[in-house]
Amino acid sequence: MESDDSAVNDLVSLGLSRYEALVYLALVRRESYTAAEAARAAQVPRQRVYHVLDALVRRQLAVPRPGRVTAFSAVAPELALARLMARQRQSLERLDQVSSALGRALSPVWADGRSHTDPLDYIEVLRDPRAIAARFASIQEQAAHELLSLCKPPFVAPPANDEGIEAVRRLRRAGGTARAVYTLDALDDAEVARNVRRFTAAGEESRFATRLPLKLVVADASLVLCDMPDPVADTRTTTALYIEHPALAACLRMAFLAVWDQAEEPPGPPGLPGLRDGA
Repeated sequence: MESDDSAVNDLVSLGLSRYEALVYLALVRRESYTAAEAARAAQVPRQRVYHVLDALVRRQLAVPRPGRVTAFSAVAPELALARLMARQRQSLERLDQVSSALGRALSPVWADGRSHTDPLDYIEVLRDPRAIAARFASIQEQAAHELLSLCKPPFVAPPANDEGIEAVRRLRRAGGTARAVYTLDALDDAEVARNVRRFTAAGEESRFATRLPLKLVVADASLVLCDMPDPVADTRTTTALYIEHPALAACLRMAFLAVWDQAEEPPGPPGLPGLRDGA
C-alpha cells in the first residue's frame, strides 16, 4: 500500500491510536489475520496487539472470525471511515455542549473578577515539585465524596501513593466515587501498571486514553489541582495551580466527564492482566 505513513497519520487524525491505525491497515491487506499474524504484519508489539484488536472490534472497524484460532477481518474502508467520522461528530457535539456550559459558568466568574480588588486568594501557584506533591496529597485527603483524576507522566506522587490508595478506600466505604483516566503509554511502565492495579483493587474506576490535555485532579467539585506546562521552557518545567473555587471546579468536572465518556474501558489480558478484577 502506497503512502502508509500518510494513511496512518490520517487514521490517527480521525481518532485512532497509531497502533490501531497500523493494525487496521494490516487487516485491510488480507481477508483475515490471527492476532499473532496481525502483530507481525503491522509491526506492533505482541503484548499490545490483543488490546488493539479488541479496540478495533469495539469501534466496529474489525470483525472477529471464531475458529480453532480466532482471526480478525477489517470492515470495508468506506464503512469504517463513516463510523470514525460519526464518532468525531459526536465528540465535537459533546465538546460544543461542554464549551457552552463552561462559557455560561465562567462568565459570571469573569464578571465578578472585574470588580474583585482583593488578591486571588483562592488560587495558589506552585512550581516546586515537592510543594506540588504535598498539595496532591492534601487534595486526596480532603476529598469527601468524589475524586476525579486525569493521569499522565511524569508523576509527582511517590510510585506507591499509599495516601491515594487509602483515600480511594475511604471514599468507597462512604459511598463516594473515585475515577481516573490514564494515558495508555503510562502502562508501558511496569511500576505504573502495578500501581493502577492497586488503585483498581481499592475501588477506583479507571479508563484509558491515547492522549490527555493535562494532569488534573478535581475533588468534590470544589477543589482543583492542575498542571500548566510551560510551552516555551524546557518540557520538564511545569507550574501547578491549586484552586478552591466551586464554579471553576464544576466546569472542570464537566470537562473530566467529557474525557471519561470518550476514554476506553480497562484493557484485559494480556495487555494488563488482572486489571478488571483488581488482581
